[in-house]
Amino acid sequence: MNIANAITLSRIPLLFIIVGLLYSEKKYSGSIGFCLFVFAAYTDWLDGHLARKYKITSSLGAFIDATTDKIFMIGTFITMLLLNIVPHWTLFLIILILLREFIITALRAVAATQKVVIAAEAAGKAKTVIQMVSSIVLLLWYSITKDYPGLFNEDYLKVFRYFGLVLFIVATGMTASSGIQYLIKYRSVLVGL
Repeated sequence: MNIANAITLSRIPLLFIIVGLLYSEKKYSGSIGFCLFVFAAYTDWLDGHLARKYKITSSLGAFIDATTDKIFMIGTFITMLLLNIVPHWTLFLIILILLREFIITALRAVAATQKVVIAAEAAGKAKTVIQMVSSIVLLLWYSITKDYPGLFNEDYLKVFRYFGLVLFIVATGMTASSGIQYLIKYRSVLVGL
């Protein structure tokens, strides 16, 4: 296993630590969880950068990165839903994101049986970035309200949270759109079944 893949896989144990910190009642646990989330999001860029720099890119590495991203983000979304960081109606958005990820993973699996490699597209990478940015905004709001109550004006915090929710809605739209683009581009894989 190379360094890029090891960094990629580190996001899975980090997810469990982040979730534990966000649920914890200990002082500043929300802020520590937020900082760890930002670090984990940074590793998503770092692993690809190192793989390209040291010419250690591979199909396995691309698969591990895409799968880890899905686990990390869906785990984060479910945690935010259960902690009321996002409202209950976002369950439908989370289900839509989950559905897209399952469909594209299945498409990649079918394509692999036909010796077709479905590489990550720019739209897929962009939706992951927006998902992470929306989560950063929402987790920052949560850590401020949890760890530093009364420090900031409540009206400003509400606007900040709404901004995060708008980004989350945009991320969901981008997720669905990129899924449709994959299905259209690789429809020949499905026709070949």
